[in-house]
Amino acid sequence: MSTTHNKAASTPDATTGSRHTVPGSPKAPGKPGILGTSGTPGASGKPRTPNASENSRVPAEAPAGISATPGTAPVRGWRHTAAWTYLIMLLSSLAALIVSFALSAETLQLARHPHQQLSCDISSAVSCSTVAQSWQAEFIHFAGMSFPNAFFGIAAESVFVTVAVLGISRIAVPRWFALCTWLGGLAALLYAYWLFTQSMYVINALCPWCLGLMFATTVQFMSLTHATVCIQRIPSPSSSAGRVLRTYYRLNIDLLADAVWIIILITLILAKHGSVLLR
Repeated sequence: MSTTHNKAASTPDATTGSRHTVPGSPKAPGKPGILGTSGTPGASGKPRTPNASENSRVPAEAPAGISATPGTAPVRGWRHTAAWTYLIMLLSSLAALIVSFALSAETLQLARHPHQQLSCDISSAVSCSTVAQSWQAEFIHFAGMSFPNAFFGIAAESVFVTVAVLGISRIAVPRWFALCTWLGGLAALLYAYWLFTQSMYVINALCPWCLGLMFATTVQFMSLTHATVCIQRIPSPSSSAGRVLRTYYRLNIDLLADAVWIIILITLILAKHGSVLLR
């Protein structure tokens, strides 16, 4: 039996006289034909499944489309989708646009009839005409002309409505465009808050339309920031700021922060004019 086996394993070449190995013959460990890793064919030609000890040494791979770097995976959940974040932005931008049109109409009405009361003149503390006749209502001048703030609101909110529609439609935009949109939202928010503080503490009169515009701009900025972080991935998820912000939204901390934000604004209004508003 030993002689027969050796003959099967090694036979002479008819032309050269050299000996070659017959395929399928036993080979030394570590040579081709012996399984050392999963899926390598052995002597029988069939792949061998690695045992538990071998599996423990194989590094786990991240699922397709998901980064294996901690903190960079997409933020999951319906609240963090493009449909939801940009829908909230669209609704708040539409509300701000409607308010801007109403303010523009009131401004034109006041220009035609300077001594006529407006529909939102309720008292000395709640008066649109008092705010509209202040220099803060038209503090932007160009070529000797002044422009009411409401006109800029119409232009700006039209842009934000368009951006929200693009987001809902899942149309990809360049990173510079998304960043400029967020900076524009921040500028609109700061502008609205400057007018709010001027109305509250300098003019000492509240404009209902202006308050509506301020709250709509606040919600608009909240949703725009949410979409910029979770959908546009700005800042980069691999950066420290990106990881912190994505964790902030992943844990839904933004819901608490936004609620506190709105409550603070309402508290400021009631602290200043609560005695008039609650009568």
